[in-house]
Amino acid sequence: MKDIGYMSSADDSIHKIKEGAFLTVKSGNAVNTMTIGWATFGFIWRKPIMMVAVRSTRHTFGIIEAAEDFTVTVPAGDMRKEAAFCGSKSGRDMDKFKACNLEIADSRSVASPIIKTRGRHYECRIIYKSAMDPTHLDKDCDSSLYPQKDYHTLYFGEILACYETD
Repeated sequence: MKDIGYMSSADDSIHKIKEGAFLTVKSGNAVNTMTIGWATFGFIWRKPIMMVAVRSTRHTFGIIEAAEDFTVTVPAGDMRKEAAFCGSKSGRDMDKFKACNLEIADSRSVASPIIKTRGRHYECRIIYKSAMDPTHLDKDCDSSLYPQKDYHTLYFGEILACYETD
């Protein structure tokens, strides 16, 4: 396990997240992972931040709403099949971990686990969340990205750990 700087890895991670990364959340006994293709990195409120977006229609939404943290695993190898599955199937209906042979491992500093795979892991404590207000959204983005009007809630997580595993 190798610690890395979150901003030095951000550019590479963003390119890989576009292909699919795993957002994993735990609250109580509920654990779920979903595929994300959007995220941002930055520095706000004097903290290193990763922002992820979750639609209220997703099973993960109910879990992350009750959670204090989340993890994002950016796989180093080819996990397109698993990412496609976890992005198209709901944890309400099945155990995605079992269906994709995904193992979880304890994270270093948050309750939510990481996906046990070779790759980069971000452990984040939720410090702010906000449901999107479509009145403030660019009209072209609204019509092309939200035809069903199923807007995201944005979760800003303070990055507490960023590391790579083999």
